[in-house]
Amino acid sequence: MNDLTEILEPIATWFRSLGTPEPIVHWGHPVMMAIVVFAMGSFVGLAGWRGRALAGVNQEEAIHNKTEHRKLAPLMYFFLVAGYTGGILSLVMQREPILESPHFWTGSIVIALLTINALIAASGFIGNKEISKTVHAYVGSIALCIMFLHAVLGLKLGLSI
Repeated sequence: MNDLTEILEPIATWFRSLGTPEPIVHWGHPVMMAIVVFAMGSFVGLAGWRGRALAGVNQEEAIHNKTEHRKLAPLMYFFLVAGYTGGILSLVMQREPILESPHFWTGSIVIALLTINALIAASGFIGNKEISKTVHAYVGSIALCIMFLHAVLGLKLGLSI
């Protein structure tokens, strides 16, 4: 942990020099990420599952949901990765340990799962497309469930520091 903190400390020092109010440093990451997780994450997950569920029932609605999923999932991924780095930097700015928090580890797991999902989608669901799409759907759902746990752990962390 010390190595990571030492690497990030010059960046944290620069951000501290901007005079950002403590409540923003402390609660900025949680508020912004709650929006991404609960609004975007729920929408992306629901749109993906609707696209699958409606495929044989209402093709037009299925295509619409798949299109929405395809448009927003990359943005959600970008915001989550940016928020992940921002959260780590926020901890360094507050002089808190990074690797000791379950919140850090659930965030890392979510990023890993969503990276796997992004690679599956970017590959065009190679191989058996139905199996790849099913794996993609379940890995995304697991990531979304872990995101909700991550939010609870983040609230607990935020209240403890």
